[in-house]
Amino acid sequence: MKRTRLTRAAAMAAAVLATLAGCSSGGSGDSGEATTVNWWTWSPDQAIAYQQCIPAFEKANPDIKVKITNYNVSDYFTKLTAGFVSGDAPDGFMNSVTFLQSYAGQGQLLALDDYIKKDGLDLGQYAIGTEGWKYKDGKQYALPMDWATGALYYNKDVLAKAGYTDKDVAALNWTSDGGGSFWKMIKHLTVDAAGKRGDQPGFRADTVKTYGLGNIESTGDPFGQNAWGWLLPNDGINIPDKQQWATVFNYNDPNVVKSVQLVRALANDGFTPKLNQFTTANSQQLGSGKVAMAVGGTWEAATYAALKNTKIGTAPLPAGTSGKRALMTNANGNNIWAGSKHPDETWTWVKYQESEACQTTAATYNASLFPSIATSMKALSDQQTAKGVDFSVFNNYLTSGELVPCPVYNNGAALTTAMIPQFESYFTNKSDESIFAKMQEQSRTLLAEDK
Repeated sequence: MKRTRLTRAAAMAAAVLATLAGCSSGGSGDSGEATTVNWWTWSPDQAIAYQQCIPAFEKANPDIKVKITNYNVSDYFTKLTAGFVSGDAPDGFMNSVTFLQSYAGQGQLLALDDYIKKDGLDLGQYAIGTEGWKYKDGKQYALPMDWATGALYYNKDVLAKAGYTDKDVAALNWTSDGGGSFWKMIKHLTVDAAGKRGDQPGFRADTVKTYGLGNIESTGDPFGQNAWGWLLPNDGINIPDKQQWATVFNYNDPNVVKSVQLVRALANDGFTPKLNQFTTANSQQLGSGKVAMAVGGTWEAATYAALKNTKIGTAPLPAGTSGKRALMTNANGNNIWAGSKHPDETWTWVKYQESEACQTTAATYNASLFPSIATSMKALSDQQTAKGVDFSVFNNYLTSGELVPCPVYNNGAALTTAMIPQFESYFTNKSDESIFAKMQEQSRTLLAEDK
């Protein structure tokens, strides 16, 4: 999640006028008053989008009112945890898979299996699957609200000047042995102040005018899932030793080490900006011509498309050696608090949020939300096509079978805290490759802790 999507600034938060109210607020069915279901999110995009579903829901369920509250991600999980302790957490809330293990293990999440069975909810409608939101007990604790992965955005004019076509970008590959055709294109697209390209004699890395690619030295999570970590699975390289409940992160695997070396070398050799070199977003760097391409999240598609005076192309991430992709995708989950005084009413709202009707409404209102239901995603793609924005890459992701769930593992918060500074140390050349053996053993210890 930007990391996940978790780190996006809440620039639109002021537009969401809902305020915090305890789960016990609102009337009860016995009093003849409507019951208020409180639902929380850290994403202003999600808050505003799902706000559009409330009128139809409340019309169909006049005995239930919904209040959506948006908190900045820096406060969100602290407030949520405090609510668990004090007994006034929200009835339902958006959650990151990072916290599934701890919340389910503490008994704070309501298992949804009985509701799903009773209402005959078809879990097959979720194109990205629901396995990622099951706990060790095999129960379903959340339903996927959306999905996200990476894509390659590029400045069409810059690439055309370098002799590349849209088909060339769509056909790129990446391998841990040298970086494949993707690395070759990055180097050719890099231009110094004298007009020398990165693959030409006399190129000067200290006078770069346009970098071939925006920085991908992500340090925001345990396996670079919003940057370089998107590339590895496409070539069959996975850091967690298994998809669900990993026991170790194989940082010291030779293929992982080679991959991360390649990423650092791009910056060291002047083909990408160095970590934290620019204070502007990748989209702004692409629009200004400082970079020719950028690896970004699917949730950024509308932002890139809206860049003025710049023709932006969108391509799938490079395939692996086999020509296939295994795109690590993250989904936010829709949870019900185990302590809710209104679990039935909350389920009614959550079930509606997870319906095709609501997901289509929300996604077509805010195109940064990619719905987990395939038919709703198709509706979003068609809407954007009608506006002249090509979302076919993303719809193809969903229908091609190339998406794989983000790994589920124990103690995610502690792992993130432990690994971020070590990755930053490596990417800023303060540590060498010997750090990965230490990180691997550290991950084994933290993953074994049941927190």
